[in-house]
Amino acid sequence: MPESEAAAEARRLIDEWASRPVQHHPTAWRDDTPPPAYGTAPPVPQPDHRIVPAWAAGIAVASIGVGAGVTGIGCGAWLVLQGLASVTLTSVLLVTAPFAGLAMVATAVAGAVGRIRAAVTTHIYEGPVTHHTEITNTSHQQGWFTRTRNDIS
Repeated sequence: MPESEAAAEARRLIDEWASRPVQHHPTAWRDDTPPPAYGTAPPVPQPDHRIVPAWAAGIAVASIGVGAGVTGIGCGAWLVLQGLASVTLTSVLLVTAPFAGLAMVATAVAGAVGRIRAAVTTHIYEGPVTHHTEITNTSHQQGWFTRTRNDIS
Protein backbone atom coordinates (compact mmCIF):
# COMPACT_ATOMS: atom_id res chain seq x y z
CA MET A 1 0.00 0.00 0.00
CA PRO A 2 1.48 3.32 -0.99
CA GLU A 3 2.15 5.92 1.68
CA SER A 4 -0.62 8.26 0.51
CA GLU A 5 -3.26 5.48 0.72
CA ALA A 6 -1.97 4.49 4.19
CA ALA A 7 -2.27 8.08 5.41
CA ALA A 8 -5.79 8.35 3.96
CA GLU A 9 -6.83 5.07 5.64
CA ALA A 10 -5.33 6.18 8.96
CA ARG A 11 -7.19 9.50 8.72
CA ARG A 12 -10.48 7.65 7.95
CA LEU A 13 -10.04 5.31 10.97
CA ILE A 14 -9.24 8.20 13.31
CA ASP A 15 -12.26 10.21 12.11
CA GLU A 16 -14.52 7.17 12.46
CA TRP A 17 -13.30 6.59 16.02
CA ALA A 18 -13.71 10.28 16.95
CA SER A 19 -17.28 10.38 15.65
CA ARG A 20 -18.47 7.62 18.02
CA PRO A 21 -20.28 8.76 21.20
CA VAL A 22 -18.42 8.43 24.51
CA GLN A 23 -19.85 5.63 26.62
CA HIS A 24 -19.95 6.31 30.34
CA HIS A 25 -19.60 3.31 32.61
CA PRO A 26 -21.14 3.31 36.08
CA THR A 27 -18.58 3.36 38.88
CA ALA A 28 -20.95 2.12 41.60
CA TRP A 29 -24.11 0.04 41.69
CA ARG A 30 -26.55 -0.61 44.52
CA ASP A 31 -28.96 -3.51 44.58
CA ASP A 32 -32.07 -2.41 46.45
CA THR A 33 -33.84 -5.77 46.35
CA PRO A 34 -34.53 -6.98 49.91
CA PRO A 35 -32.60 -10.08 51.05
CA PRO A 36 -34.57 -13.24 51.78
CA ALA A 37 -35.95 -13.63 55.32
CA TYR A 38 -34.25 -16.99 55.76
CA GLY A 39 -31.94 -19.26 53.85
CA THR A 40 -28.87 -18.21 51.98
CA ALA A 41 -28.15 -14.54 52.37
CA PRO A 42 -26.10 -12.42 49.98
CA PRO A 43 -22.51 -11.72 50.99
CA VAL A 44 -22.03 -8.74 53.26
CA PRO A 45 -18.91 -6.60 52.99
CA GLN A 46 -16.86 -6.86 56.16
CA PRO A 47 -14.34 -4.05 56.32
CA ASP A 48 -10.97 -4.85 57.84
CA HIS A 49 -10.23 -2.39 60.63
CA ARG A 50 -7.01 -3.53 62.25
CA ILE A 51 -6.18 -1.29 65.17
CA VAL A 52 -2.98 -1.94 67.08
CA PRO A 53 -3.65 -2.33 70.81
CA ALA A 54 -2.14 0.30 73.06
CA TRP A 55 0.04 -2.24 74.87
CA ALA A 56 1.55 -3.44 71.58
CA ALA A 57 2.31 0.11 70.46
CA GLY A 58 3.86 0.84 73.86
CA ILE A 59 6.06 -2.25 73.65
CA ALA A 60 7.14 -1.28 70.12
CA VAL A 61 8.07 2.25 71.18
CA ALA A 62 9.85 0.98 74.29
CA SER A 63 11.83 -1.57 72.28
CA ILE A 64 12.92 1.12 69.84
CA GLY A 65 14.02 3.30 72.75
CA VAL A 66 15.86 0.45 74.44
CA GLY A 67 17.57 -0.44 71.16
CA ALA A 68 18.67 3.15 70.60
CA GLY A 69 19.86 3.45 74.19
CA VAL A 70 21.83 0.22 74.05
CA THR A 71 23.37 1.33 70.76
CA GLY A 72 24.44 4.61 72.37
CA ILE A 73 25.88 2.83 75.36
CA GLY A 74 27.71 0.41 73.08
CA CYS A 75 29.18 3.28 71.04
CA GLY A 76 30.26 5.04 74.22
CA ALA A 77 31.87 1.86 75.56
CA TRP A 78 33.65 1.35 72.24
CA LEU A 79 35.02 4.88 72.35
CA VAL A 80 36.18 4.45 75.95
CA LEU A 81 37.80 1.11 75.18
CA GLN A 82 39.51 2.56 72.12
CA GLY A 83 41.00 5.19 74.41
CA LEU A 84 42.11 2.51 76.85
CA ALA A 85 43.72 0.31 74.20
CA SER A 86 47.06 0.62 75.90
CA VAL A 87 45.93 -0.52 79.33
CA THR A 88 48.18 0.35 82.25
CA LEU A 89 47.57 0.18 85.97
CA THR A 90 47.28 3.96 86.12
CA SER A 91 44.64 4.08 83.38
CA VAL A 92 42.59 1.33 85.06
CA LEU A 93 42.73 3.16 88.39
CA LEU A 94 41.77 6.46 86.77
CA VAL A 95 38.79 4.86 85.02
CA THR A 96 37.51 2.96 88.06
CA ALA A 97 38.03 5.79 90.59
CA PRO A 98 34.81 7.69 89.65
CA PHE A 99 32.75 4.49 89.80
CA ALA A 100 34.19 3.60 93.19
CA GLY A 101 33.43 7.08 94.48
CA LEU A 102 29.88 6.89 93.14
CA ALA A 103 29.39 3.49 94.78
CA MET A 104 30.64 4.85 98.11
CA VAL A 105 28.24 7.79 97.96
CA ALA A 106 25.32 5.49 97.06
CA THR A 107 26.16 3.17 99.95
CA ALA A 108 26.36 6.06 102.39
CA VAL A 109 23.04 7.51 101.26
CA ALA A 110 21.32 4.11 101.43
CA GLY A 111 22.68 3.52 104.94
CA ALA A 112 21.49 6.93 106.12
CA VAL A 113 18.02 6.44 104.65
CA GLY A 114 17.82 2.98 106.24
CA ARG A 115 18.72 4.34 109.67
CA ILE A 116 16.23 7.19 109.35
CA ARG A 117 13.48 4.73 108.47
CA ALA A 118 14.42 2.44 111.35
CA ALA A 119 14.33 5.33 113.84
CA VAL A 120 10.72 6.26 113.07
CA THR A 121 8.89 3.15 114.24
CA THR A 122 6.37 4.53 116.70
CA HIS A 123 3.19 2.49 116.62
CA ILE A 124 0.24 3.79 118.57
CA TYR A 125 -2.72 1.46 118.53
CA GLU A 126 -6.08 2.79 119.59
CA GLY A 127 -9.24 0.73 119.69
CA PRO A 128 -9.96 -2.97 119.99
CA VAL A 129 -7.71 -5.51 118.32
CA THR A 130 -9.32 -8.62 116.86
CA HIS A 131 -7.55 -11.75 115.72
CA HIS A 132 -9.08 -13.64 112.78
CA THR A 133 -7.99 -17.20 112.20
CA GLU A 134 -10.41 -18.32 109.47
CA ILE A 135 -8.67 -18.54 106.10
CA THR A 136 -10.60 -19.15 102.90
CA ASN A 137 -8.43 -20.58 100.13
CA THR A 138 -9.65 -20.04 96.57
CA SER A 139 -7.66 -21.63 93.76
CA HIS A 140 -8.32 -21.11 90.06
CA GLN A 141 -6.36 -22.99 87.41
CA GLN A 142 -6.47 -22.34 83.69
CA GLY A 143 -3.90 -24.04 81.48
CA TRP A 144 -0.42 -23.65 82.90
CA PHE A 145 -1.33 -20.79 85.21
CA THR A 146 -2.80 -21.11 88.69
CA ARG A 147 -4.12 -18.23 90.78
CA THR A 148 -4.48 -18.81 94.52
CA ARG A 149 -6.21 -16.29 96.75
CA ASN A 150 -6.22 -16.53 100.53
CA ASP A 151 -8.93 -14.49 102.23
CA ILE A 152 -8.67 -13.96 105.98
CA SER A 153 -12.04 -13.32 107.56
